[in-house]
Amino acid sequence: MAESKRRGEDAGDDRLHDETVDDVADDDATGADEPVSRGGTATRSRARAESADKPKTRTETDRVGLFGRIARFFREVVAELRKVIWPTRKELLTYTAVVVTFVAVVLTIVAVLDYGFAKGVLWVFGNPS
Repeated sequence: MAESKRRGEDAGDDRLHDETVDDVADDDATGADEPVSRGGTATRSRARAESADKPKTRTETDRVGLFGRIARFFREVVAELRKVIWPTRKELLTYTAVVVTFVAVVLTIVAVLDYGFAKGVLWVFGNPS
């Protein structure tokens, strides 16, 4: 009995389990032919059927002016930037150090190869001086 009452659980959890079982039963009843998708997203055929049933309104078919499109672009950019998980200062410094170190290593490898190929070409074709 102590195991059934874990931290954060109460009597209302039984209702949640019943809803979960009901949702699964409803999915099975809608059609066994449809593929099961993750995350509860609609299948392609269902999405196409819903979009075909919904009539287009006048505002959806009208062209938006240049300034309206520019304003919408900036609103969407701001909305996407709000979704970004910005790194902390410590993470930013760590990432910067990794990038600078990687660039220095690659620069060294390219410089050594360039020097070696230059010496090789001069050895094969002779020194012009």
